[in-house]
Amino acid sequence: MEAQPLTIRSWPRAILHLDADAFFASCEQAIHPELKGRPVITGKERGIVAAASYEAKAMGVTRGTRLSEATKACPEAVILPSDYETYSLFSIRMFDILRRFSPDVEEYSIDEAFIDLTGLRRSFHGPYGMIARQMQETIERELGITVSVGMSLSKVLAKIASKHNKPHGLTLIPGREIHRYLQELPLGKVWGIGPNTAAFMRKFGIKTALEFARREEDFIKKHLSKPYQEIWHELNGRSIYPVVPESKSSYQSISKAKTFTPASNDATFVFAQLSKNLEAACIKARRYRLAATRLMVFLRTQDFRDRGIELRLSRPTAYPSDLFGGLKEGFHELFNPEALYRQTGVVLAGLVQASVVQYTLFEDAARVEKMARIYHAVDLLSERFGKYAVHHGSSLPTKLQARHEGERGDTPQRASKLFKGENSRQRLGLPMLHIKV
Repeated sequence: MEAQPLTIRSWPRAILHLDADAFFASCEQAIHPELKGRPVITGKERGIVAAASYEAKAMGVTRGTRLSEATKACPEAVILPSDYETYSLFSIRMFDILRRFSPDVEEYSIDEAFIDLTGLRRSFHGPYGMIARQMQETIERELGITVSVGMSLSKVLAKIASKHNKPHGLTLIPGREIHRYLQELPLGKVWGIGPNTAAFMRKFGIKTALEFARREEDFIKKHLSKPYQEIWHELNGRSIYPVVPESKSSYQSISKAKTFTPASNDATFVFAQLSKNLEAACIKARRYRLAATRLMVFLRTQDFRDRGIELRLSRPTAYPSDLFGGLKEGFHELFNPEALYRQTGVVLAGLVQASVVQYTLFEDAARVEKMARIYHAVDLLSERFGKYAVHHGSSLPTKLQARHEGERGDTPQRASKLFKGENSRQRLGLPMLHIKV
């Protein structure tokens, strides 16, 4: 039986989801116009595909594939090292453009955003579709990259719309046409619904997003938890998830990890990478005046096997010097000198406000206060002279070897060419573009 339209007026809300097309590869093509139309792959420094242009995807290249396999599928591919600094600068500029159209912009990831356009038709003297098209055209004109845009009554529906016609697509799902876009969509393709939930729903004869959306609310409440109930409402055109424009200011945990090449079994070097992870995580925790009650440590081998350990702290802290003892113990328990390691990482968990931390009965309060003053000075120096202007000696080996070096580790262009006044630690917020003078 043919599905009947949902009885919702077309635009009670207008939520837009914007997704950049093959973002990393597109940034490279924008910087190097000679690469436009050619298959481009980034990730040379890691030996796997970090991103692929649509020309490379058309040849069967997928993200996460080993480069040796990718080059077999696409021998003519241009393989480049990832230039994350430049990609982040493109991202900043893209979000700045979006804020010209609406103050309600949520930075969902480096290349994705949700924008609330509700009520802005009068300001732009035109329909929502026109506003969305102007966004697309402005980004393409100013940045040289394309984006796909979807708009509907809720975040979940907008996300479905943006993926409907990639790349460079513009899809609008008004209230009266929701059923058309859900009737053929597998439930597992809906944002927030994983394969296990989709498999569970198939036991009740529910295979598509429309079949899920049309089930009675009592059924949904009986068989599914709150997150899936919210998705059910969103698929029915009721906006549950708000667009949150504020930057994140509170965290339950903070994680920092780095991948390096070539892989190493040098205990000093691998621990130095772990030490740097810890310093970076603690810097972020202190910025938000947080302290950790648990420390998690993990090592990843060249064949992508992870080993980790969790340590409970006697007192909440965000000072690396308090954590190095536990970090060393955890490292020695995890490290295998016969294995090659490609990534290290730490997680500061169980975060609490630093202002409410209590000293233990046997703790040297004077030492803790002295440590607080030292790290306050370190943070001030970092603000003035750049991150890691002052760092612990245990992370020094990371300075002596580049994070990505060797025959696969070419230096990205933005890191190798500096503008006047820049140095290796402090650089201007500008991508390296080819500009004719």
